[in-house]
Formats: sequence, structure tokens, C-alpha cells
Amino acid sequence: MKRAFSLLVITILLFSSCSSKKGEVKENPYKLDIVATTDAYLESVKQDSTNILIDLEKYIPGIVLDIRYADTNNFTHSKIYTLPKAYLRKPAADSLLKIQQDLAKKRLGIKIYDAYRPYAATLYFYKVYHDTTFVAAPWKGSIHNRGCAVDLSLIDLKTGKELEMPTQFDSFSDKASHKCMDLDSAALANRAVLAEVMLSHGFTIYDSEWWHYNLKQRDAYKLMDISFEELEALNKKN
Repeated sequence: MKRAFSLLVITILLFSSCSSKKGEVKENPYKLDIVATTDAYLESVKQDSTNILIDLEKYIPGIVLDIRYADTNNFTHSKIYTLPKAYLRKPAADSLLKIQQDLAKKRLGIKIYDAYRPYAATLYFYKVYHDTTFVAAPWKGSIHNRGCAVDLSLIDLKTGKELEMPTQFDSFSDKASHKCMDLDSAALANRAVLAEVMLSHGFTIYDSEWWHYNLKQRDAYKLMDISFEELEALNKKN
């Protein structure tokens, strides 16, 4: 796996050296410092290899994707992504790999609802829903935009079924909070299992959403507005 990663980084650096693509101008109404072109992303990887966005489906054996924003089964009732992909920065992906391995000892696994999210989606989410408890403030950007946040749940490896949790994903209610204790005992226990394994591998809790976890060193990474299509095009160069 380390050799494959090294080859991927080398390929990206080679692509960077000969790429003249400047990328389209993307919406940035709050004038944030955003990596918004392929060239800028490639340069960031050249400067620090941990900036690379890892395709979780290819990197973590047995991981299950249920990318809600690539379908209409989400709070916007619209397709936000055109590809059902999940990416995270290298340190976050490495931690998630260890998490999957630890959970497998309990015959459990992880299901991903969302990971890296282009900034354009954050702008759209706020237009649909203005409560910044559940939707990131676009004037700050989301940790998802940094490739350092993941929305996930637990599954039973034998059946593939999701374990009972306090609410459904993207249920914007008090019951979604880690502080809510007025819940079924199974939901409380499963939430605790997820929290324990995530915290033990470098993630932090977001109090208002049981499914949302942030990498501790998230501030080291810039906001991004690179589409999944652009990332896929780079990966195909490998």
C-alpha cells in the first residue's frame, strides 16, 4: 500500500510539471483562501504529500459508501455530487484505515455518508438551510472542504446492516446531539462505540451531529473547491 501511495504521489507531481490547466473561475463570494484549481492542488501536494486526497473506497478494504449527496436522499432533496465518491487527506485516511481494522475485530465496519466536500456544495447547502448548527457557514467554510471531516456510521459485517443510531443521517434535531441521552439503550451504546474508536485514532466529536467527526490537525489544511470529476481525472493518470 505504501508503494502504491508513493507511485500515486510521483504521478501527481509529474502531471503537475507538465499541466497547463488553470481551471475555471469558481464562486468565492467571501474571498476565502481556497484551493480551487487543479494546478493549485497539485502544487500543494508537491509542497506537502499529506495534502493528497485519498480515494477511501480504493484505500480501505471493505469500506461501504452511501454517499447521500450523490443521490436525492439528503436534506436538500437534490443531487449535489455527480459521482458517489469519498476522499480524505492522507492522515485522515490513514486513521480511518486503522479504525476499520479495529472495528473488524468486533465484526463491525464503517459506512461513509460524506467525506471531502467541495466548497461549492457548502455554498449551496447554506442557500437551502441557514442554520449553521447543521450547515457550515460559507463565510468560514466547512472542515469537510478541508478534506478533514467524515460523516459515517457503523455496520454489522455479517449482515451489512447499519447499527441502530440516535437518528438517521442529516436529521437536524436535538436527538442527533452527543449530549442527548433520552434515547434507546442500543442507540446510546452504538453511538459510544463509534465515538470511542474515532477519538482513539485522532478525530474529534462535533457535538450536534453523532455522525460527524473532524481530524484534530484540520487547521493545517486549506479549504478546497476541487470537483470529484477533477480528482478522478488526476487519479486516472496513475
